[in-house]
Amino acid sequence: MGSSARLRPYMNDNGPLILDGGLATELEAQGFKLQGDPLWSARLLHTDPQAIREAHYRFLLSGADVITTATYQASISGFIKHLDVSSERARELLMSGVHLAKESVDRFVSDTRPAGPRRPLVAGSVGPYGAFLLDGSEYTGDYAAEMSVEGFKVWHRPQIECLAAAGVDLVAFETIPSLKEAQALLELLREFPNTNAWLSFSCRDGQRISDGGAFKDAVQIVNRSTQLVAVGVNCCSPELLEPLLASAGSLRTDASWVVYPNSGEDWDSEHGWRTSEKASASIPALSHTWMKQGAALIGTFLFKFLLFL
Repeated sequence: MGSSARLRPYMNDNGPLILDGGLATELEAQGFKLQGDPLWSARLLHTDPQAIREAHYRFLLSGADVITTATYQASISGFIKHLDVSSERARELLMSGVHLAKESVDRFVSDTRPAGPRRPLVAGSVGPYGAFLLDGSEYTGDYAAEMSVEGFKVWHRPQIECLAAAGVDLVAFETIPSLKEAQALLELLREFPNTNAWLSFSCRDGQRISDGGAFKDAVQIVNRSTQLVAVGVNCCSPELLEPLLASAGSLRTDASWVVYPNSGEDWDSEHGWRTSEKASASIPALSHTWMKQGAALIGTFLFKFLLFL
């Protein structure tokens, strides 16, 4: 039920691994103003790393099995431009995202002494090129037509180098809107043969990823990577996940599904996240459905709803 051969070393039973919640959402709940910031949560790697440690720790105390680094919107170019730091300092900041998460895991293990040998995992977040553009295009993939596969690889390589060098457990390629960018990331991943990853797409409906390509075609292609432990969907309405997974269910091979939707909001490029007029179905009930479809990593912005699993 959901655990693949590739993912099994990370698991301690037949249940799913619970991903942490939205880091920016948690930080904003603590009073930080991140909406509209070109670096989003990654700015705090520079200005308030302790706030990130504490947010990670709260997720661990709440039952998270996987902590995701504050590096989704982080890049060497972005840090240099928006923080006026050197290239060397920018790399240190990227690596610090992994170090802060590991420190939180160490503290959690020391404080709670959890049963069993498995420690919570640290996943290094890598957002799409569109996140750097600050125009919401990670939800459309429009920029992909102007980029080559090699161009994508040049852009993403420094981020992956830093995460791998810092000793991340897994890389999380998140909110990828186009097949071209996904192909580039998987080619790039081969340059780091000791690094495993999951790859999750942003999707426009129950059949298609954000650039309009069929989700089943995307799954068929990315399944060829032996370094992927999971493929799936993030940051879309929970109601889209069941039809998306069903559309490609027969194509999933050794990789598990990874799913972590939002709580039903819609993205507005001018105002950010807006609550959807359509009420989302029950997250707990849907999560059981995703598990039956093969999901072995599950998360949501509404993290508290997953504690039943």
